[in-house]
Amino acid sequence: MKLLLTETNQEFEAEIIKLNETDYKHIDKSKQFYFNWSLEKEYDVYKIVKFGIKKNRKIHGLISLTDRSDEYRIHINLIENSLENKGRNKKIERVAGCLIAFAVQIAFEEGYYGFTSLTPKTELINLYQEKYGFSQFGRQLAVEGKEAIALIQKYL
Repeated sequence: MKLLLTETNQEFEAEIIKLNETDYKHIDKSKQFYFNWSLEKEYDVYKIVKFGIKKNRKIHGLISLTDRSDEYRIHINLIENSLENKGRNKKIERVAGCLIAFAVQIAFEEGYYGFTSLTPKTELINLYQEKYGFSQFGRQLAVEGKEAIALIQKYL
């Protein structure tokens, strides 16, 4: 998967890996994330980082997932870009797209046809629908099938 440096328009390889205990401490100290990610420890939490370098890799974004096998879906509990990758002046593009596509890929691997859901903040509903192809189902948004495949093709 490739992330994009907005200043130079250059792409670089990234990877998504599971958080470890040390990462939680680093996240708290970095002040790059608004949410308290330590509250997500009971779920599967992943980070997106630059590919290759193993030491002191900057975390560009985080995602917390729950496998709702009883409902044949992956649920995104929480997703967040680092502060420097938010808004108009973000340093890196495609962080959230890669994280969402990663969740969708897990949903395919589990046999859920890419069925991935989340419960968005009201102001983000249109973004998820327009940019990532989600549809609204009550208070939740979800993606599956051809829209899910399109996410994987675009971001992974």
